[in-house]
Amino acid sequence: MISVEEAQARILALKAPVETERVALNEAAGRWAAEDVAALRTQPARDLSAMDGYAIRFADAAGPWTVIGESAAGTQFAGKVETGEAVRIFTGAVVPKGADTVIIQENVSREGDVVTLTGDAPIKAGQNVRYAGGDFVEGTVVVPKGAELHARHVALAAMAGHGELTVHRKLKVALVSTGNELVTPGSPCAEDQIPASNGVMLAAMLRSLPVELSEFPAVEDDLEALTQQFRALADHDIIVTTGGASVGDHDLIVPALKAAGGEIVFWKIAMRPGKPVIAGRLGDAVALGLPGNPVSAFVTAMLYLRPLIAHLCGAADPLPQRLTAPTGVDLAANGPRADHLRAKLVDGTLVPVGVNDSAMLAALSEANALIIRPADSGVTSVGEPVPFYPLHF
Repeated sequence: MISVEEAQARILALKAPVETERVALNEAAGRWAAEDVAALRTQPARDLSAMDGYAIRFADAAGPWTVIGESAAGTQFAGKVETGEAVRIFTGAVVPKGADTVIIQENVSREGDVVTLTGDAPIKAGQNVRYAGGDFVEGTVVVPKGAELHARHVALAAMAGHGELTVHRKLKVALVSTGNELVTPGSPCAEDQIPASNGVMLAAMLRSLPVELSEFPAVEDDLEALTQQFRALADHDIIVTTGGASVGDHDLIVPALKAAGGEIVFWKIAMRPGKPVIAGRLGDAVALGLPGNPVSAFVTAMLYLRPLIAHLCGAADPLPQRLTAPTGVDLAANGPRADHLRAKLVDGTLVPVGVNDSAMLAALSEANALIIRPADSGVTSVGEPVPFYPLHF
């Protein structure tokens, strides 16, 4: 068995990030930047007013002033402010030449074209002014290569002058559940059968990622059927199976992958839940055989499948986020396998929930965190910090 960290490193090394494409900004969220995004313009391009009021010279801050014009957003005043003069100005408008300060309208009164001070005068030059380049200047990298693109990044790229971004293409991912006991969710279920929950779970987990999912009906535990299924999926980027990854007589993923012309890179990870994980190749595709128990499938997909997708899509940091919080209970020592305990983070404290059985989904549904217990951890007392993964899906 290999460690979680070694398994992650070896899986990510199986395939390089895929080809890139240009997409419109409204299609970029949820992707990863394939190159640095540099500003094509300076923002603000000129000094702008941060408030509604009057643009003046700070040297004349005591007033009174004579209004000589108006500057609004998109329609700037073309003249120049001289001693004793002011320009009516609105939020987002260009500060006119000669002016260096904006006095807010609440602090003055106006009679015709004469403005007088009725409140506080500006206390410094530049008050209520947004300076040119205060956000960024032309040539600045505003979004680095490998960054995951969220709504805030898309807005920044737009403000920086971009209408398109370079990202990696979407991945073709196949999801295949295996097992004679599986029935379609919602169908009648005999005592010796169970609903096929892994496929819908993994599809839901991956739906926010840049993938084109191919979901298939459960395949029976038959070597020839599994072999043919593998061969039919060799044109995908990633082939994901659940079930059949252990060492029983009906666990056929390894022999089927080999019979289809694939190779096994490693098998079994020193972790709980999720020990029987298979990583391999089939042509250009990465093959991941995840355990059939749903909690094991969930945890291993979070630790290996999602990071693989992020890596192939160009993520600079594809691994799941690890945080730290104090434990609310004593945690027993463990053995040579890393444990991942379902837990709830409540008021900053982690408390395990339910029974950590890899087939029981109720506790996983209740949890919002996975406590990480590295292999050979000693006893951890209440209040001591422990690492955990937040659950967002």
